[in-house]
Amino acid sequence: MTHETSSSHTPSSGSTGNADGDTETASAAEPFLTRTVSFVRRGNRLQGRRQQAWNDYAEKYVIDVPRDRTDTSVHPDFVLDVAAAFDREAPLVVEIGSGLGEAVCHAAEQDPARNFLALEVYKPGLAQTLLRVGQKGLRNVRVVQANAPEVLATMLPAGSVNELWVFFPDPWHKTRHHKRRLVQESFAGLAARVLEPGGWWRLATDWSSYAIQMRDVGDVAEDFDNVHAGERFGADSPLTKVWESGVEKVVGGAPVREGKLPVSTGNASEGEGMDDIGGWAPRFEGRALTSFEQKAHEAGREIFDLAYRRKP
Repeated sequence: MTHETSSSHTPSSGSTGNADGDTETASAAEPFLTRTVSFVRRGNRLQGRRQQAWNDYAEKYVIDVPRDRTDTSVHPDFVLDVAAAFDREAPLVVEIGSGLGEAVCHAAEQDPARNFLALEVYKPGLAQTLLRVGQKGLRNVRVVQANAPEVLATMLPAGSVNELWVFFPDPWHKTRHHKRRLVQESFAGLAARVLEPGGWWRLATDWSSYAIQMRDVGDVAEDFDNVHAGERFGADSPLTKVWESGVEKVVGGAPVREGKLPVSTGNASEGEGMDDIGGWAPRFEGRALTSFEQKAHEAGREIFDLAYRRKP
């Protein structure tokens, strides 16, 4: 999930569990025998305007997903009829970890010719997205409360997605928690499955060690080309800037709460000299500047964008 669901890096878009890296056993019908969880479940209680938005818009805009084990699981036999869900045929954009809906609703308003599917495990975040949908009068947004890897593995038809967005997923700063990160080698295969030939996989993070992992995963994935391979390396690389400034060791990896110390200053990436690989994309113009990203800029953290195209 994007950080917009919390004042710090609240995990999302994985399987239910706790922050110590528990695994959850999957049924035999699923493609994964075990799964290390990638988010911590939070309360689903709705109040006030969010409850009213859920009452007003859920029937139309929330996709009803058959469950398997948990309330964020997807039954492996369920395949979404995308055209029926949106009442039309149009290119589909999927945002994983849509948070409070700032980015997806902004994009849907700017690009009414495309359909937008918001994936989120945090119900209040989905309710806030519905509130935005109602306020803006959007008709091209649908939301689903589900574990993203399961959605990509079975729920979405192969080759049905035009763009897949993973913006600011939880970086799980501590080394022992890196196995909980969403973007792993196996995730690249799921992304390749749902994207149409030539489709875009866009990623962004403000934590350099996760940016390196994202780049490593994408660059070795046989189904993808890095659109900006060989660009923004050396002194022009945001990674070089982080290493030279040491900013992450000072401000940490999340907005600092009043009276609290910065988060994970000791877990910043280590590097010497220049980033000779590069491959970083310019900031994606189609991504709204959310409150979280603005706070990252104000703290002095670098934003890392990556853009990959699905090979034919």
